[in-house]
Amino acid sequence: MKRAVYALGAVLAVAVVGCRPSERPAQQPAPSRPVTAAPAPAGAEMAFPDVYDRVAPAVVSILAATTPRRSALSDSPFARRGPPPESEMSAGSGFFISADGLIVTNNHVIADADRVAVVLRDGKQLPARLVGRDPATDLAVLKVEGRGYPFVNFAAAAPPRVGEEVIAIGNPFGLGTTATTGIVSALGRDIGSAYVNFLQLDAAINQGNSGGPTFNRRGEVVGVNTAIFSPTGGSVGIGFAIPAATAAEVTRQLIASGRVERGFIGASLADVPSEPDGQPVVVVAGVVAGGPAARAGLRPGDQIAAVNGQAVSGAADVIRQVTGAPQGKALAFSIVRGGRTGAVSITPQRQ
Repeated sequence: MKRAVYALGAVLAVAVVGCRPSERPAQQPAPSRPVTAAPAPAGAEMAFPDVYDRVAPAVVSILAATTPRRSALSDSPFARRGPPPESEMSAGSGFFISADGLIVTNNHVIADADRVAVVLRDGKQLPARLVGRDPATDLAVLKVEGRGYPFVNFAAAAPPRVGEEVIAIGNPFGLGTTATTGIVSALGRDIGSAYVNFLQLDAAINQGNSGGPTFNRRGEVVGVNTAIFSPTGGSVGIGFAIPAATAAEVTRQLIASGRVERGFIGASLADVPSEPDGQPVVVVAGVVAGGPAARAGLRPGDQIAAVNGQAVSGAADVIRQVTGAPQGKALAFSIVRGGRTGAVSITPQRQ
């Protein structure tokens, strides 16, 4: 069966007339009670209806308007004149992470948009500006003007366990705020990103859920819904979310500087089938002269078996460890060279 992984933005295919984000005045909400972060006290689990009531006000719909690009021929004096092209409107989801209007969503929801608007739970539509985006992890941060917005927090503790119950909230098919429940089906899923090990969920998520949050029963964000596996494009109970730890670090950097810095060691890696079982091993294909790997003594032909004691099954595992390493932290590489095992300590540089 052909493997099909879909991003979750929903194309609404509607004219932008009457719903252009830039034409709606910014209406600021007036909360009737003091605004606090949504999660319950640490360690307090809630029933899903209570989780929903607490966190749903922080979940928003994202509308992204894209105007088709005019061809060079359209400017010709001989070109047939007609009405201007209609904008295509796509929909996704997002969530407030601060009372002053910072919102997390997926990069692919807003990447090509000319205008972006945020729709609050009460239907108010606010123009949004881009704070920063990171295509490598498919995350983006938006900002709307005003204060007093309800917001939620990323889970700061250990990742969720397989089997842990979760609730996903988003805007599937542009229908509006929708909740679905399920469990964490697996951790560390590789769906082709060199920078993210995804959570796998069985809560139903569909087109338009992109950028929406998945919560644990404490009301903490454990993942940002990003993609589904499906032979049809609809939900079959296999969804993927960016883990909270990754999302929190990326959004922190985007808010601080509008971009994300990552570690690098100056080495190219390759997955090479081993003998006799054909299982891939990670082999150093080359090193950059004067780079961190070369200075530490890593050589072309070395096999990388583990990083910081964690076995690696492919080059992507090594890349994720290197790019996510805290600044100034050395990584311990377990290597095989000429049939002998050894260790190399490398401190990634930032770029």
